[in-house]
Amino acid sequence: GDEKFQVVHNDGTRESMVLLTGLKNIFQKQLPKMPKEYIARLVYDRKHAGLAIVRPTLRVLGGITYRVFEERGFVEIVFCAVSSTEQVKGYGSRLMNQLKDYIRTAFEGRVEHFLTYADNYAIGYFKKQGFTKDITLEKSRWMGFIKDYEGGTMMQCTMVPKVRYCEVRELIALQRQTTKELVQAKCHSSQIHPGLVEVPVDPLSIPGIKEAGWTPGMQASPERSVRSAENRRMQQLVHSMQAFPAAWAFLHPVNPDEVLDYYEVITEPMDLSTMEAKVDADEYRTRDAFIYDAKLIFDNCRTYNGEGTTYYKCANRVENHFFEKIREWPD
Repeated sequence: GDEKFQVVHNDGTRESMVLLTGLKNIFQKQLPKMPKEYIARLVYDRKHAGLAIVRPTLRVLGGITYRVFEERGFVEIVFCAVSSTEQVKGYGSRLMNQLKDYIRTAFEGRVEHFLTYADNYAIGYFKKQGFTKDITLEKSRWMGFIKDYEGGTMMQCTMVPKVRYCEVRELIALQRQTTKELVQAKCHSSQIHPGLVEVPVDPLSIPGIKEAGWTPGMQASPERSVRSAENRRMQQLVHSMQAFPAAWAFLHPVNPDEVLDYYEVITEPMDLSTMEAKVDADEYRTRDAFIYDAKLIFDNCRTYNGEGTTYYKCANRVENHFFEKIREWPD
């Protein structure tokens, strides 16, 4: 899009005040348990700074308020939020990656650690950004310096040397491609063997069959009639879910161009169109395998999206519909 990431301090200029006010408004709306006066005081405090996602009109979409303790080697994340209309677009991860790269460059490696107090709703987000509850930073360096929130969980992130966080996706893609090329160089799965001249023959005598891991037990197939009846039930249930009003978010795979970090967070994606294709191909050999894929859809959604979001609620509604139908099936 046309948005940019901009570091902003309270230097008294009109643009800075507009951006800081935009951050304040988002934090006050997205963090309702925090007193509004407290948020305003810290956002405008000259010891703190902000990293804002900004449109050309100076409209703020989200951001982070933080404080650098340079002599102690850490940054305190004070507030972090994205406007409700801009969530599930990967802004949260991009924000934290931008901040990490900025801090490393601006302070020439002298500041390596991030500390924050996260409430229960934010713990999942911070874990995705590399934060952990295991605090390894010496207590004497941070005790009495960062703000302690009742009911919050202290979390720490230590930056990995030489990693440019804004380029992590490209780095992982390069690693995958390199690994794939190394595997292909040592693997002969693409080798084409000549066809058979005579039949019948022992399958294990066919070049490449044994190497592929085939065993005689793989010839056995389950009762077709039993699987067919179960398959029809699966097909009907997938169609029922596709027609369910709350299932709109799960009809197709998540677009990585729209949700940039989705496939970094979700390692086993699933959606209704994929389930439909697997049912049509009769790939579900057991009911448990079918239920497993359906639960993936719901669990993935709740893992990526915070409780209280529209997506989270949709996952709960579709899951209830799914299991209501499953309970109607014969044992």
